Amino acid sequence: MPANRSQLVTFQRVVLTSWDVACWGLALLVLMIGRYNFRFPEPSQWRLTLMYLVGAIVLQVVIGVLTKLYRGRHEIASFEEVANLALLVMGIGLVLGIPFTMLEPSFPNGIAMTVPLGALVLMLAGRFLFRSLQRTSSGQVETEPVLIYGAGPAGQQLARMVYYDPDSPYEVVGFIDDDPAKRNLHLYKTKVRGGRTELLGVAAKLGVQTVIMAVNTAPRSFTREVASLTERHGLKMLVMPPVREMIGGKASLDQLHEVDVADLLGRSQVKTDLGAISGYLTGKVVLVTGAGGSIGSEIAKQVHRFNPSELVMLDRDESGLHGTQLAIYNQGLLDTPNIVLCDIRDRAALDRVFVDHKPDVVFHTAALKHLPLLEQYPLEGWKTNVQGTLNLLRAAQTHGVSTFVNISTDKAADPTSILGTTKRVAEELTAWFAGHEEGKYLSVRFGNVLGSRGSMLHTFTSQIRADGPVTVTHPDVTRYFMTIPEACELVIQAGAVGKAGEVCVLDMGEPVKILDVVRSLIARSGKEIEITFTGLRPGEKLHEVLFSEKEDYHPTEHQLISQVTVPPLDPAIVDAETQPTVIRIEELANIRADRSQSAASASSDEKDEQ
Repeated sequence: MPANRSQLVTFQRVVLTSWDVACWGLALLVLMIGRYNFRFPEPSQWRLTLMYLVGAIVLQVVIGVLTKLYRGRHEIASFEEVANLALLVMGIGLVLGIPFTMLEPSFPNGIAMTVPLGALVLMLAGRFLFRSLQRTSSGQVETEPVLIYGAGPAGQQLARMVYYDPDSPYEVVGFIDDDPAKRNLHLYKTKVRGGRTELLGVAAKLGVQTVIMAVNTAPRSFTREVASLTERHGLKMLVMPPVREMIGGKASLDQLHEVDVADLLGRSQVKTDLGAISGYLTGKVVLVTGAGGSIGSEIAKQVHRFNPSELVMLDRDESGLHGTQLAIYNQGLLDTPNIVLCDIRDRAALDRVFVDHKPDVVFHTAALKHLPLLEQYPLEGWKTNVQGTLNLLRAAQTHGVSTFVNISTDKAADPTSILGTTKRVAEELTAWFAGHEEGKYLSVRFGNVLGSRGSMLHTFTSQIRADGPVTVTHPDVTRYFMTIPEACELVIQAGAVGKAGEVCVLDMGEPVKILDVVRSLIARSGKEIEITFTGLRPGEKLHEVLFSEKEDYHPTEHQLISQVTVPPLDPAIVDAETQPTVIRIEELANIRADRSQSAASASSDEKDEQ
């Protein structure tokens, strides 16, 4: 079968080349009949005309082979092939036409001006006829009528793929676009049939059950509205992947998927300054703590693309490290020096890691993050989120790290929980080191990420799979959401644009009502599932904030990243609190470096009184 396929492709390319050669002769023949009636005033004009024709054919074949036009570089009748073919033919027309008309006065000017254009028209006609016949010959493939929402570049690219793919399971019967200027625009044998208000009527009239969203730049609120509309009326909605997930920046039909929560809650495509990122990552030793976790593993994957001299991945979770190594290197032997099993609570072990690898850049993602669990075990949160971060900061200070990025959380703004308080202290410790070291030490604060290990979406999905009930803390609770790749992309960007000592806050878009998310998940499951409300847990907020009321934020070079200044916290104060109580942990969030010495002595007095 492969041999037959190869022979068929070779035969098609030979036929294509022969057709292009013939087109030059046909174009000349038409001109000779229509313009000259096969009668030249001078006999020498016949010789010049034949020389022109032979030269054009030779150049067409030679250049076509050298540029791989006839060797399968482009799909037949694709935009790329048509563009390259037009450049080739017009180029040949200029290369031959100029010398022939200037150096040979008897050469008919009409040939130089019209034959290349006529040959190109015939070449294109042959290609489009081939594609039409190819699609007709595969008519046994049953196609489903679909509407494409969006008649812009993304929608047109999708329609082109559907139209020219003989095995496409879809047939585009219309476009939906809210731009009045595009009404009745004709594209690929169909047209724009209206906007959102006409969507349901058009779908019913044309027998459409599937709508494909093809608006990559649309805000997620827009996608949610359209998805809600299609859901309510029993239509299936497919979406194109984000640009970052496309191979070579191009989508393929097998990448279309049913709309999911990530499509509804994630941001639109994030724009990054690749030059700024590569400037501090390429050729450097980069250490990622918590590399076995959801955020750490994604940061490691993205950093790997910038070709660091070494990517050191540290975690205390063996299974997590195995998964990350497998995802990046396609092997999980765990036998390379850059895979480091270490607990950030162990200062001596951390110091050995820095001695062995000498990292230039550190992304610190290791943390305990589950709010209700830390409310029960606050000292565990203190040991990892505060003392572990301090161990890492000191190791970075000792070994001359140039960039230190501490991953924080929106719960550190006006903290009301142990999680938020410990992460706030970590931000303030990072700010202190920024003021005492030459390197750039900063924090990055963002909200919930979709699909992270142990996230609420995993909980909801599991409860739905078990036929419920689905538990929600409060009917009005809202949260910010971002997909893991989006968040990590901005974290890496923040390392380039952020200023030392600052907290970079990622733009999370608009907060989303959790109850709406749950109802959407249940609707997609097709089940009738009960929702129960359990009440807010201790330390949990009804609505999260990204900035506290006391924080003044200002923009950075990147439109999705803002900065706030947090007061630094002297590490001596943390050292004084070897076994802090819950109350003391919360008090420490309000202690500032400008009175660190007096606060440190007061802390031991207060302990004695307690």
